[in-house]
Amino acid sequence: MSSEEFFQNHPVFTHEEYAQSRGRGSSRTVDSLLRKHVQSGRIARVRRGLYVSISPGAAAETVDPYLVATKAAADAAISHHAALQFHGRTYSMWSQVTFLTRGHTRGFHFGPIEYVPVRAPAVVADREDMGGGIEVAASGGGRVRVCTCERAMVDVLHTPVLGGGWEEIWRSLEMIEFLDLDAVIAYTLLLGSATTVARVGVFLEQHRERLFVEDAHIERLVAHAPKHPRYLDASRQPGRLVHPWNLIVPERVLDQRWADVA
Repeated sequence: MSSEEFFQNHPVFTHEEYAQSRGRGSSRTVDSLLRKHVQSGRIARVRRGLYVSISPGAAAETVDPYLVATKAAADAAISHHAALQFHGRTYSMWSQVTFLTRGHTRGFHFGPIEYVPVRAPAVVADREDMGGGIEVAASGGGRVRVCTCERAMVDVLHTPVLGGGWEEIWRSLEMIEFLDLDAVIAYTLLLGSATTVARVGVFLEQHRERLFVEDAHIERLVAHAPKHPRYLDASRQPGRLVHPWNLIVPERVLDQRWADVA
């Protein structure tokens, strides 16, 4: 395959992928060819070992950010708020893309986008697909690995700092029209966090009718809810104790009074 054919079919690619397309070419030859194409403007270097192809008249920074994130690590999967944004289910649009990975890799910027690696929760990190709920989808002329809405929902409730805080989380999750509730509950319980169970339970109970939540779904979660009262998060904001979840939730979250100052 010629370099041009490769670039046309790979909007984002790694050094290794390009080397494989060259067959038996030496590493020195591959490096030389990549440098030449970077200098000509046909491709751009994102960071060491990662490149984007540049179409005539286009800017390198316009490349699909989800493709870049997927190629940032061998096991990368778009996660948290970025996954909800990929699915079109966020209240706000961010210029940050988080991706799950087991590897030790640094975050980076490319164009206006910040790419942030996130370690999967330890309890699921060594499981297949880091706990599941990861799918492959088309995007930007390629294929990306991205968390489902179900996993992204639980992940932002488990780690709210990666969801943008409670207003952004609640407003974003309210944009989801359908959830596989069995998948939501299975992944929630897999994390082994009573606080996360309670957060998921409160949200689902608030949206029972819209999301077709049944008593059986609630009962599966209640069995793993905190035995003693816990705050919604580490800020320990005062609020209402919500039963049966034993969760102290600020009134502004329960009533969606987002204009109120925390």
